[in-house]
Amino acid sequence: MVAEIAAIGLSWRLEPVYDTLLYAVFSIVSVGAGALIAQRHPGNPIGWLFCGFGLLNALTADLAQGWGLRAAAEGWAAGTFAEWIVTMSWLVSGFGWTLTFLLFPTGSLPGPNWRPLPWIGAVGLVLSTVGWSLSPDRGQDFVGGRNPWAVESLPTGVLVAVGLPLFLGSLMAAVVSLAVRFRRSRGVERQQLKWFVLAASIAGVVLPTVFPLWYVTPAAGVLAALALCGLPLAAAAAILRYRLYDIDLFISRTVAYFSLTLLLGAAYVVLIIALGTLFGRGSAWATAAATVVCAILFRPLRGRIQDGVDRRFNRSRYDALHRMAAFLDDVRSGRRPPEDVQTVLREILADPRLELLVFLPESQRYVDLAGNTRTDDDRHRIAIERGDQPIGVVVHDSTAELSPELVRRVVEDGGLAIEIARLRAELRLQLNEVKASRARIVAAGHAERRRIERDLHDGAQQRLVSIGLALRHAQHQLGSAPEAAGTTLDSAVAEVSVAIGELRVLARGLPPTQLDAGLGPAFHDLARRAPLPVSVDVPEERFDLGVEAAAYFICCEGLTNAVKHANATRVDLAARCQNHSLLVTVADDGVGGASAGNSTGLTGLADRVAALGGSFRIDSEPGRGTTLTAELPCGS
Repeated sequence: MVAEIAAIGLSWRLEPVYDTLLYAVFSIVSVGAGALIAQRHPGNPIGWLFCGFGLLNALTADLAQGWGLRAAAEGWAAGTFAEWIVTMSWLVSGFGWTLTFLLFPTGSLPGPNWRPLPWIGAVGLVLSTVGWSLSPDRGQDFVGGRNPWAVESLPTGVLVAVGLPLFLGSLMAAVVSLAVRFRRSRGVERQQLKWFVLAASIAGVVLPTVFPLWYVTPAAGVLAALALCGLPLAAAAAILRYRLYDIDLFISRTVAYFSLTLLLGAAYVVLIIALGTLFGRGSAWATAAATVVCAILFRPLRGRIQDGVDRRFNRSRYDALHRMAAFLDDVRSGRRPPEDVQTVLREILADPRLELLVFLPESQRYVDLAGNTRTDDDRHRIAIERGDQPIGVVVHDSTAELSPELVRRVVEDGGLAIEIARLRAELRLQLNEVKASRARIVAAGHAERRRIERDLHDGAQQRLVSIGLALRHAQHQLGSAPEAAGTTLDSAVAEVSVAIGELRVLARGLPPTQLDAGLGPAFHDLARRAPLPVSVDVPEERFDLGVEAAAYFICCEGLTNAVKHANATRVDLAARCQNHSLLVTVADDGVGGASAGNSTGLTGLADRVAALGGSFRIDSEPGRGTTLTAELPCGS
């Protein structure tokens, strides 16, 4: 930094400003990139190379050039020596790039067969530097127009003719080594090479192009400086792996927009010429028409060109997006079910462990396509949303083949199939719950009928039979022993009382006769028979018989649980109409802690309410009592 500041001060106003600033920027960029690489990866010689020839460029090219210019302008000493240093500095920098190309990105040679190449380049460097710096033909590199360090007797032409091909040949061979390494590379190293190969390709086109124009136009120096700045930046981005995978997108977009610009520019020129012959040269109508046509062509051309570029330069992106698009076409046409989106994502991402989890709004949980709840793991997750509503999540392993941005793009493109798969999974789960609920209701009905049949056979039926026999015996006694008939009839009456009690027990759980008069009398009857205080708040209006029966059984079960399990001292029974539903609540001040999983009675109530299309909720925190809430559609 100090050397470049000094070089800028020395060269200011003595050469074009762009020349002074651009090459200072190149030196600073080189040293900065090299320092970052050396700090993060001290064992990689690339960082030290960038630091070395960045510093070399600052001292031998920029600072020495500034000293030479200032010496020529103000008569300072050693001006010609500084100019002579500048003359041969580019050769040393070029050898640094040879080493960089050979060692990038790992810091080692591509193989043992490449070991002689640095030595060949070094020999070429020495011969070329001697011949180039001592040649009498290098007068244009000096302010005085003559090389004061030229040696007439030295065969400098022969040295340059031998050394420069060795030097340039080693440089070109180093470029070839990049291509060889790229062809053999896989995964992360391949992505690193893409960054540097892109920058090297740009420099490889620009530098040979501007070399013959170096003394012809100032633009040659500007382009060379910009191309050289790209090399250390690309190397640092690749080695430090900063946004490593963006290179595929950058390459494809660069080529696509460059091609689009050329095509639209050519189309514009052709249209201007063609329309100019009709409307006259310089006609505003011709310009406007050509502009409108190019604007119309922009979007379709961009899509086709991007598609073609991706097919050639970013094949993984092209294949991934087109496979997902083909799958969506199959889903729309009914050839494949939307649940196959998980299989397609596994194939595209080459991840057989990939899982698609869909979000169920009702239960607020994520399940797989089979409806099983999945636990979190440490794999990568990509959330899928529609607006602010979650749809699902894709859980996958990280992959070195596709960039994170491309993975997300593929998943988002498959969002339609994922949404349909989520809806179908939610519908299947609801149907399974309905089937299970119906099965439990049928099983409970069968069990209840068998209980009533058994109890009637073993209890009330036997008592009625015994009453009949007792009455028959009394009939016989009336003829032979009238005084004993009274005792027999008293026993029969007692048996009838017991049978009536048993029948009442058996009838418990069946709709009571009080429901004939409505919910109010039925709830008040429950409250009267309860062994603890019960408040009742029920509307007078009538509802559907099934709704009233469900409400009655909810209160019966809640009251029974409060007495038997909750140790409650008070129960509140309430029912009210709300939004075309009958809202039934049973609240007690007991110990709490009740749940449907621990009570077959509560599970049966939930099934009964679900069969009517309602909802059932249990709020029962330990120590805070229990509240059963059922919302039954009543259509009123």
